[in-house]
Amino acid sequence: MDQGNNTGISEFELLGFSEEPELQPIIFGFFLSMYLITLFGNLLIILAVSSHSHLHTPMYFFLTNLSFVDICFTSTTVPKMLWNIHIQSKVITYAGCITQMYFFILFTGLDIFLLTVMAYDRFVAICHPLHYTVIMNPWLCGLLVLMSWILSASHSLLQTSMVLQLSFCTVLEIPHFFCEINQIIQLSCSDTFLNNMVIYFAAMLLAGGPFIGILYSYSKIVSSIRWISSSQGKHKAFSTCASHLSVVSLFYCTSLGVYLSSAATQSSHSSAVASVMYTVVTPMLNPFIYSLRNKDIKKALIRFCGMAALKP
Repeated sequence: MDQGNNTGISEFELLGFSEEPELQPIIFGFFLSMYLITLFGNLLIILAVSSHSHLHTPMYFFLTNLSFVDICFTSTTVPKMLWNIHIQSKVITYAGCITQMYFFILFTGLDIFLLTVMAYDRFVAICHPLHYTVIMNPWLCGLLVLMSWILSASHSLLQTSMVLQLSFCTVLEIPHFFCEINQIIQLSCSDTFLNNMVIYFAAMLLAGGPFIGILYSYSKIVSSIRWISSSQGKHKAFSTCASHLSVVSLFYCTSLGVYLSSAATQSSHSSAVASVMYTVVTPMLNPFIYSLRNKDIKKALIRFCGMAALKP
């Protein structure tokens, strides 16, 4: 393959976490367990909310969308890694790598936007309770989710299209367990200045912007809770957004930790290990956070499991 010529590229190699054969079964079992927990945990949330009419509210509508996105988010990376370990291969095709990168960026953006929409929902519920049903009507809820999909898909398409314009050198080894866009750009022989600028600008706009929106929503929520006279009322108001606040903190802290640790160590292997936190661990923990801290979800899960057990 000629240097700088990407017409002959057919595949990349995902180096993963370790090349030692004795560690592969442990890694396989570890990630398979986490993937199954993520899959069934989020699926239970979706089924429990869908099967109980009293949970057909904006908050739980957004929660089911988040659970669906978390399933897709994890399924974008983990199954391919498990399959490569199973067949003892590190290869991913060029088309497969680009596709994986597109869907990874798509579902990452959806996670961010849905968490922001859920923060707005809690803001309206606590700060404007008398107008909640009027403001958060089904039409607006559907529009917010649709806009989240459109913005995320457009951003992902832009990033992927720019990567498709790059030429690659002969070294096509990705020191990661999935096709992460920064790692792919580093393999390019082309000038990647524009790609990096778009990534940084998009990160500030599409991640930093929603984060500021979430902080603003919760500043208003805290301010409103302070004016509630009874301690019971304060506890009830805070408990309605405690689960969401926990998920937001987990997602943003792990994501920020990944980039800070990778910037500090300059180690691709360390970055791959740290990426497990927000790509696998966070989607796995989300169902537990919502079910353990939410009485309505716990009751719905118990009823759903009871109905499922009674069916022949």
